[in-house]
Amino acid sequence: MRDFDSKPLPLDQADGLRRLFARQRVKMIPVVSNPHVAFGGVMLERLCAGFTELGLHVLVVDASERAGAPSELAVMDLADAIERLSDGVSYLAARGLAIRHVDATGSTAPFLAALTDAAPRAEVILVHAPATELARLFARGAELARRSGDESALVRPLLLADDRPASVTHAYAALKLLSQRAGLVVHDLLLAAAPNSPRAERIAMQLATCADDFLGAVLRDWVRLDPATDASEAPSEALRRWVRETLRLDAAPAPAAAPYYVDRPPQRGDARRAMN
Repeated sequence: MRDFDSKPLPLDQADGLRRLFARQRVKMIPVVSNPHVAFGGVMLERLCAGFTELGLHVLVVDASERAGAPSELAVMDLADAIERLSDGVSYLAARGLAIRHVDATGSTAPFLAALTDAAPRAEVILVHAPATELARLFARGAELARRSGDESALVRPLLLADDRPASVTHAYAALKLLSQRAGLVVHDLLLAAAPNSPRAERIAMQLATCADDFLGAVLRDWVRLDPATDASEAPSEALRRWVRETLRLDAAPAPAAAPYYVDRPPQRGDARRAMN
């Protein structure tokens, strides 16, 4: 693994330019926390593995309901409160920190700028927080992106859930809040479920159908994550695909007009039965 503090020499001039551009465009990913998910820590760990496998450094900003209280250092200087967990992952306990950056309009978007300043080498920032906090953080950016017509600047929230009803209900409520309050209508889902779970695909279909029918929103993609996966294992092919597409590394990304399903497209009758 590479030493994150070192500055490797570029292989050629083009490689140096690519590195410079990568540092200028940090990838912000809103990850919707879900207190009803039993394996939230495992899911974040697997997400980090998907990005670090590509040699990217990830900053996890944990402002979830279960996050620890932020260090007193965070009030003075965010950079001093960031913990380095490994060569590829740093962590910031951030519960309640965003509201300290609220502006006169009620937006906490300045906190995102403060994060990029505090972690200049971070190439991916996972903002793990409740939907209400993510709405305050990202609504302004979404509005500016729509006005400018820059679709590449729009973020796509990642919902977390497992195959139990309470977590699915919470994920749908988060999708509704982010769609209506922040105008973020395209979402992805990371679903913790055993490989043989009979409910996983039905849950994804249920969320996709409800989002489309009642909110005009889209569940664009979903990935099943086995919660029993060992931390040392490589990311699954499905997670690798999601990471590549999220970073827009694919030459021809999947169209956003319809949700993507790993096995087969949803049948509306199946989705209706799953809701009952």
